[in-house]
Amino acid sequence: MGQPQAAAPDKKSSEKPLFGGKAGPGRPKGVPNKTTVAAKDAIAKAADALGGADRLVAWAKEDPANEKIFWGTIYPKLLPLQVSGDPSSPLAHRVEMVIVDPPGQGTA
Repeated sequence: MGQPQAAAPDKKSSEKPLFGGKAGPGRPKGVPNKTTVAAKDAIAKAADALGGADRLVAWAKEDPANEKIFWGTIYPKLLPLQVSGDPSSPLAHRVEMVIVDPPGQGTA
């Protein structure tokens, strides 16, 4: 039986940046990506050119299927992805199991 081999040294500490020089810190937390901002601006301009909010309301009222799309797909995109409560007043969670024994269905 052979001796156990030592683990390979951590390469990350000795790796050089891909394009030479020192790697930067990256984008600070909370700063939006420029491409995302540009895309959102373009979409907003297109929406305005197509009639904006008034046209969206008219479209939703044209057909019940359109209103379903609005409430089921478009509107939820405006809602926050995560609900968080106030640390001094946390959100309460409760799971309750209720056993129902309808009349006449119970055990003898």
